[in-house]
Amino acid sequence: MIKKIAKWFGGIFLLGVLTVSVFAVNAIYFKPWSINVYFERAFIRLGSTSPEILSQLRVLEQFGIDGHNAHLDDVSEEELQRQMQIAKDELAVLREYDRYALGEQEVISYDVFEHFLANMVEGERWKHHNYPLNQIFGVQNGLPEFLAEVHQINNIKEADYYLSRLSEVDRKFSQVLDGLRTREQRKILPPRFVIDSVLEEMRGFVDVPAHENILYTSLEKRLNKIEDLPDQERTRILGRGEALIDAEVYPAYKRLIAYYHELRPKVTQNNGVWALPQGDEFYAYQVRSHTTTNLTPDELHRTGLKEVARIEGEMNRIFASVGLDSGSISTRFAGINNDPQFLYEDSDRGREQIIEDYQSIIDEVNEGLDDYFDIKPTKGVEVRRVAEFKEQGAPGAYYNPPAMDGSRPGVFYANLRDVRETKKFGMRTLAYHEAVPGHHFQLAIAQELKGVPTFRKMGLFTAYAEGWALYAEQVAKEAGFQDNPYDDLGRLQAEMFRAVRLVVDTGMHYKRWSREEAIEYMVEKTGMIESEVTTEIERYLVMPGQALAYKAGMLKMLELRERAHKSLGRDFDIREFHNVVLTNGAVPLAILEQQIDQWINTKKG
Repeated sequence: MIKKIAKWFGGIFLLGVLTVSVFAVNAIYFKPWSINVYFERAFIRLGSTSPEILSQLRVLEQFGIDGHNAHLDDVSEEELQRQMQIAKDELAVLREYDRYALGEQEVISYDVFEHFLANMVEGERWKHHNYPLNQIFGVQNGLPEFLAEVHQINNIKEADYYLSRLSEVDRKFSQVLDGLRTREQRKILPPRFVIDSVLEEMRGFVDVPAHENILYTSLEKRLNKIEDLPDQERTRILGRGEALIDAEVYPAYKRLIAYYHELRPKVTQNNGVWALPQGDEFYAYQVRSHTTTNLTPDELHRTGLKEVARIEGEMNRIFASVGLDSGSISTRFAGINNDPQFLYEDSDRGREQIIEDYQSIIDEVNEGLDDYFDIKPTKGVEVRRVAEFKEQGAPGAYYNPPAMDGSRPGVFYANLRDVRETKKFGMRTLAYHEAVPGHHFQLAIAQELKGVPTFRKMGLFTAYAEGWALYAEQVAKEAGFQDNPYDDLGRLQAEMFRAVRLVVDTGMHYKRWSREEAIEYMVEKTGMIESEVTTEIERYLVMPGQALAYKAGMLKMLELRERAHKSLGRDFDIREFHNVVLTNGAVPLAILEQQIDQWINTKKG
């Protein structure tokens, strides 16, 4: 999964150019004379609302602009309303341009940005239909990860910016608390397990001395890497950091703990979003938004059932080939799940070996894809462990793209909370999905595109981004990297995992399945262990519709590839097909279909 990259604000690539241009006044205050200037102006207005995302991307630093690194996001109701008005204003300006007078790439940009903005505006109605504190991407675990992993400390100024951000935690968390109370008034309450999980996580976070907290230890570790840092400065920064954790950070967390403790008796069930006010309408919006299609929950549920049956048949054939031709899918996977040949030692060394093996898999496949890709990203990817403080509620793996200024590579994060969750026969597929040729190819290549607006370099659409990553698993198989039958079972288990998502996501949020029914179904059909499945099911409950995008995107890409192959015959070149998919940036699936059809027609003359 792409960690947070689907957040729309980001990338302010032309800010330095615009602010010194003789046309700056026109560009900033009126409808720009050029639609490409408009795209950058609009993204500046949208992206500059989030100092945290600006720090993630590190685009402005190359222009000497870094003051945003001293601040946390404003998440107040007033600021959210201001941001929504910006989106509405920019959508109105976009529609003033004559689409039919634009060039080919400009039309693509127009259509993509219109879809993006219109979806945001439609979503205003549902702005409170979420759970700001949750076990996957909640503010309570996102903030420590951001400060420890994203905020860079290479000198005294950046360390002081870090201290400034610590001093703003109380303000930001107070705004979060206001939003939680608004949701409670509107009867938008999280499932019970969310409250229990987040309470346990937050209590553990504050239940250590400040100098043992990750916010302090990560600061200390990074200060130790700064050459020639005066001792008095080191002492000052660490002393101030410890004091801020005690005086600002811990009290802010304790107020959230107190609120969730009071809320807990009011929440007794683990329902999908059907239980929220206008829940069915909200879910239908989420389905459209995440899949970038007009598919209904019923249609996706039926597709999921068909895919589950097809993949189960393929699994049965491979199991039979290795002598496991009896028993359910779940029973047979349980057998190989416990086979020592597929497990790592439960120790620090075992976890280190997992990281090393993932890196080897990525390096190997990266060298063997020339027949399938003639364009590759210039930036590398490395494997890291998910931070221990958040690994219990985090997914099994996720990817963060490189910083645009080149200061940070792409990172594939592996969750090592339980080494038994990392089966050797599933590692290749996971590495192909998260890194090469999956998310890393898709996002890093997009970052390096020339002559397109910044927003097209971002992973804005889940169905495109996750559809590509799931499709990439099959490409790696086709390229010869899954010849071992057990590795191929790992691939099919991963694909079954995504097919089952179509069933359980729609099941819980639309057909009113219980959390327990969904867990039982996923365990039965995937053969995954219950702890893994529980984490996944609980993720879907706080991210309604997102899990549908993977299979929806993959199926569309396979459909388009088959269409191109049939139309072009011997003239079909899979490298050219991949170029069309990857070198136009993230797009809704309908626009991707238009691009592939245009490429087919051009090839046919």
